[in-house]
Amino acid sequence: MKTFKLHPSPAMCPFIDRLWGWEGTAGEIVQLPTLLPGTGAELYFHYGEPFRYTVDGNHQTSSGPGHLFCVRHKTIQLSSSTNIGFIAVRFKIGMIHRFTKIPGKEMLDRILSIEEVWGGSGSELLRHLSYASDMNERIFLIQSFLMNHLKNESLDPVIEKAMPILYRQCSSISIQILAEKLHLSRRQLERRFMAFSGQSPNEVKCLSRFQHTIRKLMLDSSENPMRVALANGYYDQAHFIHDFQNRVGNTPHQYLQNACVKTHFYNTTC
Repeated sequence: MKTFKLHPSPAMCPFIDRLWGWEGTAGEIVQLPTLLPGTGAELYFHYGEPFRYTVDGNHQTSSGPGHLFCVRHKTIQLSSSTNIGFIAVRFKIGMIHRFTKIPGKEMLDRILSIEEVWGGSGSELLRHLSYASDMNERIFLIQSFLMNHLKNESLDPVIEKAMPILYRQCSSISIQILAEKLHLSRRQLERRFMAFSGQSPNEVKCLSRFQHTIRKLMLDSSENPMRVALANGYYDQAHFIHDFQNRVGNTPHQYLQNACVKTHFYNTTC
C-alpha cells in the first residue's frame, strides 16, 4: 500500500495540520482501524471505495465519496476494503469552524457529507475530483476549495488560541491557570468554550490526554502503557483503565492486542 503525507500550503498552515492519504494495490485487502475518540476534525475524499463503518455497533453505513469526521466521543469501526484510495485533510484543533458555518456544538460526534457542510459547492468539488487525472491535481483542487472557504475572522480568537494550548499542555496545565493566562474567570472560560466548541475546557483536556496517550502507544509498541499514561496526565493505572473503558468499551490491553494486527491513522510528524 502506498501512503503519503505533506504540509498544506503556507496560507493554510495555521489551520490545517497536514494532508495525507492511502492507496492500496490491486486486490489488496486493507484491514482498516477502529477510530477512537479524538479532538480533531478530519475531511476525507475517496477516489477508491468509500469507507463502510459502524458506530457503537449499529448498522453499517457508507461514508460516500466525501465526508467530514467531526470531534468524536464515540468509536467508529471501519470495515476492511479491497479498493482503498483517499486523501485526508487533518484540521488543527478548533480550526474547522474557519471553514464552515455549522456551530461547533452541532458537529460533535457527527459524520457529515461534503454536501451537508458546503452545499452545492461541495458537490461541485466532488465532480471536479472525479475528473482529476492524478494526485497532484486532486490535492490542488482540495486546497483551492478550502482556501476559498477560509474565513478571515475567528468566532472567538481567545478560545481559538486556548484550544491548542490546552491540547499541547493537557498533562500539566489546569483549567484555572489557563483562564488566568487568558485574563478570564474560570466561569467565563467555560462559557466561551461551550459556545465555541460545544465542549467544556475539561472535556477538551481529558480528550486530549486520551488522544496523546493512545497515539504514543500506537506509534511505538515498545512503550510501556502505564508510563505513557502517567506522562500524559493520568493519576494512576486505575484512572487510565477506567477512562479507556468508558471511551472504548474494553481495556487498553485488549484494544492494543487487537490493534497490532490492523492499520491505524496516527501519523508521525511530516
